[in-house]
Amino acid sequence: MTEPMSRDQFLAELGNLSDRYWGTHPFHRRLHAGELTEGELRTWAANRWYYQSMLPVKDAAIISNCPLPEVRRAWLPRIVYHDGTEEGTGGREYWLRLCEALGLHRTEILTESHVVPGVRFAVDAYVTFARTRPWLEAVASGLTEMFSGHLMRQRVADMLAHYPWISADALAYFTVRIDAVSDEGRQTVDIVARHAVTRAQQDAAIAALSFKCDVLWSMLDAIELAGKGRT
Repeated sequence: MTEPMSRDQFLAELGNLSDRYWGTHPFHRRLHAGELTEGELRTWAANRWYYQSMLPVKDAAIISNCPLPEVRRAWLPRIVYHDGTEEGTGGREYWLRLCEALGLHRTEILTESHVVPGVRFAVDAYVTFARTRPWLEAVASGLTEMFSGHLMRQRVADMLAHYPWISADALAYFTVRIDAVSDEGRQTVDIVARHAVTRAQQDAAIAALSFKCDVLWSMLDAIELAGKGRT
């Protein structure tokens, strides 16, 4: 039987997947460079809405599969963060406001009329993964949080610099999320490192994070294709 990795070795292996995070995707590089048209930005926002709207569903699936009360308690605030404590609050609301600032109507976002098949397929696969795989693997798939904090900071700065018609208020999803995602990232790392005690569990966690990176990359592939030629 293969011996488990030390905590440092395990975290290093997880961190090695950072190059596969969607921050390195050509579409995101163009977004940060100010090279997207308004039409491409709207396509991005409308399609990423589907991902944002399904995050609390994914998190609820993790909770439903997890037998450990302490993990369920720790994970529950993520659902509240995205869904809010009442209508008109939470991360989903912030994303809707961004879509509106980009020239989209709330109704067309909520009806998902712009969501392309590739994005829907990728996001649904992510939710299915959370529903059907062991809870620890589903948690580990969220370790992309390790890579996202600095990217959000850079995104706010770059979007304000290159797309002057987008106000700072419209980017509230990112500005509010920066601190939250950093805290969640540390929490997720702690849970995975604490409970992935065998080499098989560690390898499964690495595979889960790799799968999540594939999901995000596939989303941007589909968004980039859908947005081509849109002014």
